Amino acid sequence: MTATQHVTASTIDLVAGEPPQLVVSGEGTAPVELELVGSRLRLPALIAVDGERWTATIPLLSSRWGGPALPPPSGRYRIGVAARGIVLPEAAFLRGLFRVAFEADDSGVVAEFSAPLADDEVGPENQARLEREYHAANPEPQNAVFFESFYGQNASCNPLAIARALAETRPDIARYWGVADASVDVPLGGIAVIEGSREWWRIRAAARLIVINDWLRGRYRKRSHQKVLQTWHGTMLKRLALSRRRLGLRPALATLKERARWSILLAQNSYAANIFRRSYAWLGPVWEEGYPRDDILVTGDAAAVRAKLGIADDVRVLLYAPTWRDDRPDHVDHLDVASFAEQLGDGYVTLIRGHSRTLRPGEDVRGGGVVDVTSYPDIAELFLVADALITDYSSVMFDFSVTRKPIFFFTPDLDRYREVLRGFYFDLLAVAPGPVVRDSAELLELVRNPDAVAEEYRERYQAWRERFNPRDDGQAAQRVVDRILRDGLLD
Repeated sequence: MTATQHVTASTIDLVAGEPPQLVVSGEGTAPVELELVGSRLRLPALIAVDGERWTATIPLLSSRWGGPALPPPSGRYRIGVAARGIVLPEAAFLRGLFRVAFEADDSGVVAEFSAPLADDEVGPENQARLEREYHAANPEPQNAVFFESFYGQNASCNPLAIARALAETRPDIARYWGVADASVDVPLGGIAVIEGSREWWRIRAAARLIVINDWLRGRYRKRSHQKVLQTWHGTMLKRLALSRRRLGLRPALATLKERARWSILLAQNSYAANIFRRSYAWLGPVWEEGYPRDDILVTGDAAAVRAKLGIADDVRVLLYAPTWRDDRPDHVDHLDVASFAEQLGDGYVTLIRGHSRTLRPGEDVRGGGVVDVTSYPDIAELFLVADALITDYSSVMFDFSVTRKPIFFFTPDLDRYREVLRGFYFDLLAVAPGPVVRDSAELLELVRNPDAVAEEYRERYQAWRERFNPRDDGQAAQRVVDRILRDGLLD
């Protein structure tokens, strides 16, 4: 039973056990199946029948991508139950897991999950009070690191690789992770702190080092004992920050304000270092150490990741990873990947990975031979298992080349993206390490002949690697950690 095929039920109960469950019950004909459906998660019910009465039990903790059992990410989830005449549970707070509220409308029943903030932490008034206390506080400095990646939506990218290297080198140093909610898995030994919680506010003020890969946003005050290492999340083809087309005064001022919070910038290569200096008017130190997130592409175990994804050894894996569009942030699939996979036929699986900006607003793509991995925690592991990359203007092009595997560029909106939406720092057509095409039929034929593509683009690919991957040797994270300790950012 899908969320649009509503069944008639009498009650929905929230059972706060281990694990917590939603229990839907009714009389008469039992549904064949029932699901709690969100944009990136579906939780199926276990259905039992006892005479005329049936119950559908939905466990609210689930393992995703082989990880631990965790609660649903925050958001709205539909239950395939008709709203008329049903009794809903009261809003509830399950400490350490989630808050949930229920409503019924013309389209059915909705469960709204949110972060497990305590009663004195939740809501605008409490957050305003905690923010005032944070700004006024003068805490004792703590020899700890606060990590955050992609606004706390996951624990990944350069911060994750640096955290792992720090754990190996200095396991005595506490490693906190700012997370959006309790659905985010943090690495072993890491301490998750929910954004907006009292502890989140405290550690952001006390930690001696903050390591991030995106903006800190408005609610931050820099302390004299604190350094901020901005690792960013990719070398750039598309223009960013102050160099964006038609940048208004307000975003320009916001960019300069955010830049002032950083202490050090990490760059994958000298090209990126120069772009950072121009696009953020940056005069501070830049560490050109390669990208820690790409260490795994040299040292990682592809077979283990394939097993986690359930992909057979004899299947060729394509990773389709487009960037987001400023004018359509919820749209990911510019290729019609389901149709593309169908035309490829047996022997292939296509992974589609949306940009981090599309994680919350977008919905998973479904189809034969397609696996939507937008919610997979760390894209570097996907680079590891992919036999080839299909992208457009995304920074993944600069990471995937570490693998030496084929790259295809599918760019149906090249002129609009280059001339209207963003603009480029260099002419991709002139130096791309793989074919740049606008037609999916042409792309299909190229993907089927990777050896010919590799031979045609051999010299370009090598020149690309020399320019963009000179330090991506599997040791970038350790070099960054060594530098952190050598420069006295931590004791």
